[in-house]
Amino acid sequence: MLFSKGKEFFDLIDRVAQNVLESAKALENFVAHSPTEAQLRTLEDLEHKGDQLTHDTIQLLNQTFITPLDREDIHALVSSMDDILDYIYGSANRMILYKITNVSEEFKVLARILVRTAEEVAKAALRLRDLKHPQMILAQCIEINRLENEADDAHRLAVATLFDREKDPINIIKIKEILDHMETATDRCEDVANVLESIVLKNA
Repeated sequence: MLFSKGKEFFDLIDRVAQNVLESAKALENFVAHSPTEAQLRTLEDLEHKGDQLTHDTIQLLNQTFITPLDREDIHALVSSMDDILDYIYGSANRMILYKITNVSEEFKVLARILVRTAEEVAKAALRLRDLKHPQMILAQCIEINRLENEADDAHRLAVATLFDREKDPINIIKIKEILDHMETATDRCEDVANVLESIVLKNA
């Protein structure tokens, strides 16, 4: 176990990224309808799967002397992707806890942006196997950053609409917290892009 397990590492990174994408799509489906506890369990299972994949990756790091990328970069990459999952699940969980049944269009817009961002994360993670074409990964990092800015704009508009439309201060607090969580999920995607950029620069 002391020697490089390059394929195993890249397989795990890809599985973590694909799980993030699946979770983002599950959240999009979650807000497309009246949220249910059955749908929440799907997101919870995906979040637990992400925790296990992160654990497996860190365990492999601890068992391997020669790694295909700097071990701190591998750790940072899977940890930042796991953070995305935490905020995705946290957003859905709060909708159930706060009994949000009438999902507004603003939630759906943020969820769609998150799916597009997760798609870029998954594509870039897959391309780590071949760093001979780093410009493709960097292009996706730029797109992740652009989508994060788009999510910021959508979040600001959603909050402004909330304050204009909702009169109950308790509901304002509940809904804004969920919107904040969804926007933070895209922020964590930008953290992933920063790690990917660092990896590309180190291996250029």
